[in-house]
Amino acid sequence: MRRHRRGLAAAILACLLAVSASAARPPKKRGGGSGGASSFAYYLLTLSYAPDFCAQTSGGKDPRECGPGRHVGFVVHGLWPQGESGRGPENCGSASPVSQEIVRVTLNYIPTESLIQHEWAAHGTCTGLSSGDYFSLIRRARDSVTIPDELKAPTRELRLSPAEIAAKLAAANPSYPPGAFRVSCYRDGALQEVRICLNKDLSPRVCGGSAGSCAAGILVLKPVR
Repeated sequence: MRRHRRGLAAAILACLLAVSASAARPPKKRGGGSGGASSFAYYLLTLSYAPDFCAQTSGGKDPRECGPGRHVGFVVHGLWPQGESGRGPENCGSASPVSQEIVRVTLNYIPTESLIQHEWAAHGTCTGLSSGDYFSLIRRARDSVTIPDELKAPTRELRLSPAEIAAKLAAANPSYPPGAFRVSCYRDGALQEVRICLNKDLSPRVCGGSAGSCAAGILVLKPVR
């Protein structure tokens, strides 16, 4: 009988300890998948230069971005979670399709539905935000950046170094540190993207080593048509 009572008391004590440990354990965070909002340092707002993108021979080109007479210059490629010294997380779990209402508003910034859906699946799911909040953040980020008139819609071909392009962007955005701007290029020396580094609250910051660079001496910017 004593042995039975001691066994019953030990079982009750074990149950109480398990309940106590479970209560002390912090709740799991929702969303994010592998990676997630806590696993990146800052945002990289990436603006693609449409005339040079459209002149590349590889890949299909959507006429809404590349069709004649569209007069498209810089467009938003994406807002990417970025690591301080390496690439940020990507494809953080399943992604429901972005609603048509969000797509409609975002087409003023990102030129095609397919790119909108891709950016949400590849990058937006890693921010910890809803699709509505993520694309609202994209619009706010883009609206906060001024493209200098010389680069906005050039009517003739320009030849500039990556440093000159970054300097012109810094001059047009005096509240940004000069190190907030990076330039990437294609192998043929065409301008690929302008990249702007932002904190999670969208305040400007100096880019980390993961923001990329362009080793070309001179870049060619085709005119906007």
